Amino acid sequence: MGNGWSASNAMYSNIQFNNRSLHMTDTTITHVHGRRVWDSRGRPTVEAEITLACGVTGRAIAPAGASTGSGEALDLRDGGAAFGGLDVANAVACVNGDIANLLTGRDASDQAAIDKGMVELDGTPNRGRLGGNALVATSMAVLHAAAAAAGRPVWHYLAGDRTVRLPLPEIQIFGGGAHAARRVDVQDFMVMCPGASSFSEALNWTAEIYRAAGALMKQAGKLQGVADEGGYWPTFDCNEEALDALLAAINETGLQLGTQVGISLDIAASEFGRNGSYRLALDGRTLDTEGMVRMLGGWLDNYPILSIEDPVAEDDPAGFGIFTKEYGHRCQIIGDDYLVTNAQRVANAALAGHANAVLIKPNQAGTITEAHEALVAGKKAGFGTIVSARSGETEDVTIAHLSVGWDAGQLKVGSFSRSERTAKWNEVLRIEESLGKQAVFSGWGALPFQG
Repeated sequence: MGNGWSASNAMYSNIQFNNRSLHMTDTTITHVHGRRVWDSRGRPTVEAEITLACGVTGRAIAPAGASTGSGEALDLRDGGAAFGGLDVANAVACVNGDIANLLTGRDASDQAAIDKGMVELDGTPNRGRLGGNALVATSMAVLHAAAAAAGRPVWHYLAGDRTVRLPLPEIQIFGGGAHAARRVDVQDFMVMCPGASSFSEALNWTAEIYRAAGALMKQAGKLQGVADEGGYWPTFDCNEEALDALLAAINETGLQLGTQVGISLDIAASEFGRNGSYRLALDGRTLDTEGMVRMLGGWLDNYPILSIEDPVAEDDPAGFGIFTKEYGHRCQIIGDDYLVTNAQRVANAALAGHANAVLIKPNQAGTITEAHEALVAGKKAGFGTIVSARSGETEDVTIAHLSVGWDAGQLKVGSFSRSERTAKWNEVLRIEESLGKQAVFSGWGALPFQG
């Protein structure tokens, strides 16, 4: 994983400008504390709390993914019998020990230096010594503390005086793949509402679709509860049946397909594909890269699909190139496991024509600085940029602020139920309300093709 540190990073230039009036001692870190808390799967995770000399604190919690790319930062887990080997006592000890020793006395307003110092202290390419969970929780907590010292919400602290947009939400209706015991092959069946006039209206429309989908599934006897990210956990006989059910739910609301509302899919192909071979659990078929591209292309022809994430596996760059060349003019093609929030990978993919959008997951990169650099690389390439949650989440709302403060254009949180999801959506609603008449919704402009 490349670092790509840049002293001229625009985000941190804004932060330093916003804090000129503060004395250095005001934003000096005086205390670092880590603790074990719990995520939405009932698994341990790391919370970090940063206290500054001026008396303010910042707090943040590391999320965890189920479908993970091989190149992303690794969580430090204890192993052994406790909590299925997933305890984080060692990662918490790193926060309270090595990381606290490094950061105490440093200036929280210099996020880039803080993050670089932690990465160098870890000394591994995948954050395996201190743990990506320890690093990202601390990095985000430093950001919250610095924003509090500046007297600004995090999104405003990041944006400075730049114009920002409210993100286009990407919201799961049905969960599958690794999030629902592979009841369907596709991991996320989602909706996007680019035709909405505001973020709040996009949520209103999604709420109606979510309600309609639940009612239709219950009526058909297909409803089995909810998956990890809050989407309905159905029993479909094939992936196309899920697409048909989603289409029916949208039609039930009276919203216009393709102009107001569209479908978004996360294939998460690395979960069932390797070496150019893709095994579909529902119908037992095994497809090669050409077969995967042909199948997904057929879906694009038959359904109002606006976005497809990880259409092929992370070890199939040629497949990404074929799919992007064929369909990038009419669909957002997102690299997640393939790009793992890494600026150099994004730049390389853009040069090769291997995607036209990138998912930004702070814990995938390991620090706020690295996540932002991946987003900047995406914007430079003309990519769509989507700040994203993970399947194992908490009440932490940092990514809601990143999506606005970084003007990402899009936000992917999961579904429209479960409080670890709605916490993020509700936080953006508050931001939208605080902006008043200055609030601008990204809508169609967030997508890297003409709708």
